[in-house]
Amino acid sequence: MLSTNDQRATSASTPTIAPPVFPSTSTEFITVMAHYHRAEIARMAGWRDRIDRTTNWAITVVAAMLSLSLSTPTAHHGVLLFAMILVLLLLVIEARRYRFFDVYRNRVRRIERNYFAQIFSPEEGTTDDWIFRLGDDLRKPLFLIGSSQAISRRLRRNYCWMFLILLLAWLVKTTFIRMQESAAEAHLVTSVGEWVRNAAVGPVPGWAVVVSIVIFYSWILYASLRQPKGEGELAFGNVHV
Repeated sequence: MLSTNDQRATSASTPTIAPPVFPSTSTEFITVMAHYHRAEIARMAGWRDRIDRTTNWAITVVAAMLSLSLSTPTAHHGVLLFAMILVLLLLVIEARRYRFFDVYRNRVRRIERNYFAQIFSPEEGTTDDWIFRLGDDLRKPLFLIGSSQAISRRLRRNYCWMFLILLLAWLVKTTFIRMQESAAEAHLVTSVGEWVRNAAVGPVPGWAVVVSIVIFYSWILYASLRQPKGEGELAFGNVHV
């Protein structure tokens, strides 16, 4: 048991937690808003940097695989199929990062659209509902878009062109007969059956590879076009990623 003096000493050494101080004047509110806006800008920029890094990785993969596959006629076209899988993996990673970026981008744009824009160019009919929405978002942050929607956005912006380049390279590669001994014997494919046989990868028959490519690129086309372009923050202009 602690004595009375010990209890007083313990109480004296325990730090007192003061309640949070809320802004009570317009000047204090402006200061809080400015600092908070800067903090959200930093978080948004951090996630935007991660998105750009993933895109750079994907471009590097495409360039490396194209150089490896098209450098010699004897290089196997399976390298390009492997590149498609890697780029798809990077697309999924980037879509996840984009969902986080979209949360912070939405907060920044909400402040800029409803607060700073009103300072520089006031408009009638603007209510304070945005500040309550922002508070609810801070209390219970939620993703604003789904994974499929994020994939569609990133496909439309960057990845559809990478997949198109890989497809064209694969078609160029499979229209030549691979010769393991002499590259001088390579020649153009003269029939569909020959092209299908040339598309084989090890024990996987050529028709299965062709069907897989058709299904995969049909999904890419569908995913790129299924979402309307003017959605969410994208409805306010083309400057958004």
